[in-house]
Amino acid sequence: MIPGRFTYHRPASVAEAVGLLSSLGEEARPLAGGHSLIPMMKLRMAQPEHLVDLGRIPGLKGIRQDGNDLVIGAMTTQAEIIASPLLGDKAPILIEAAKVIADPQVRYAGTIGGNVANGDPGNDMPGLMLCLDARYSLVGAGGSRQVAARDFYEAAYFTKLETGEILTELRFAVPATGHGWAYEKLKRKIGDYAVAAAAVTLSMSAGKCTAASIALTNVGQTPLLAADAAKALIGSGADAAAIDAAAGAAMAVADPTTDTRGPVEYRRSVLGVMVRRAIDRAKARAR
Repeated sequence: MIPGRFTYHRPASVAEAVGLLSSLGEEARPLAGGHSLIPMMKLRMAQPEHLVDLGRIPGLKGIRQDGNDLVIGAMTTQAEIIASPLLGDKAPILIEAAKVIADPQVRYAGTIGGNVANGDPGNDMPGLMLCLDARYSLVGAGGSRQVAARDFYEAAYFTKLETGEILTELRFAVPATGHGWAYEKLKRKIGDYAVAAAAVTLSMSAGKCTAASIALTNVGQTPLLAADAAKALIGSGADAAAIDAAAGAAMAVADPTTDTRGPVEYRRSVLGVMVRRAIDRAKARAR
């Protein structure tokens, strides 16, 4: 439980951090909250020779509205998300999800950027970013670029983030006024990853579902966008038959593995329950 030796760097700007990561190459890792990387280092599953701490860099923290977009700095903590009046008003699903991430001690230090950038399929925020169709701003030696969250994840711990790049902010369109939302997560105990989880947003008009988005957590090598599940709701009254169809489509796209949280069949079945519950709650909240 003791990490290998490494050199610690604490840059004061994005440019300095990118310069360090670019020059040090694959032997360097950026450090945000550290709740994913440090445990892996203690287990010797990761042994970077250099850690580049992003904690002192101004401008990487904060929550704001920019036109029709909500923008969250990568170093914003889960606790700051929970306390945000802006997110509470415009995108409360983030607050609901942040409250079931680990425990309060972790949430005071763990950042949203670290949660989405390292490609851990068990993390909660990547699925939400797929559900909200977020874009990630990445900065490297060659400049800046935006990558859609739905294109970012390639496999467990493999993403579109290139060597020398850091994620600086996340942005997504302000959800429609009066939309419904829900994040349903089953976990064995406080602080654990999900056995299965589902994020749902939807809009209702004249008793019909006019828009929907559904994403799944920890039932595949990456977070999963359940596009067919969302299509099953659109145009319906989000009644029992439509919800059953959506849950079935979500279960079909899921590819969980047997682990300490249960066998494949159990985890897929639990996912169906999470999707049904999330749709029910999202529909009840829609205005």
